[in-house]
Amino acid sequence: MSAALKYTLGRIGLFVAVLAGLWLVDMNVFLKLMLALAFSAALSFFLLRGWRDELAGEMADATERRRTEKERLRTALAGEDQDPTPTKGPQGPDTTR
Repeated sequence: MSAALKYTLGRIGLFVAVLAGLWLVDMNVFLKLMLALAFSAALSFFLLRGWRDELAGEMADATERRRTEKERLRTALAGEDQDPTPTKGPQGPDTTR
């Protein structure tokens, strides 16, 4: 399972758990939702740290892969491709017929 999916499901689950706890308190529904959002955000900062760090690592790896691929493509398009195999010179008409 990807780190993004784990973290997202963790945040949603934490919100639902806090909202369920606040549902027993007698107050406005909008206020319950806002408090659940605030409390779950604060709790996720501490409880979901490992998943958040894992997600940040995956994002950093993806960024580095994209940067490397972008540089490789720029180099290839500029004609500065460092191909280790020697290229053949211009070919004349086919005389092997």
